Amino acid sequence: MCEANAYIIRNGKEELVMEAVDKVEPENDGLRLVNIFGDQKFIPAHIHALSLVNHKVILKE
Repeated sequence: MCEANAYIIRNGKEELVMEAVDKVEPENDGLRLVNIFGDQKFIPAHIHALSLVNHKVILKE
């Protein structure tokens, strides 16, 4: 399985936004996250870093 968990940096800490993220799609003012179950979430943020070995997508507002 290659899914990653998405985290957003708030107050210097990583907060979990969504587990088992399958797609990250750019939208007007942010990103749409879609997980393996079809759940979707819009986050007004940008990609700060990817840690593929650790299966993490780090976002920043």
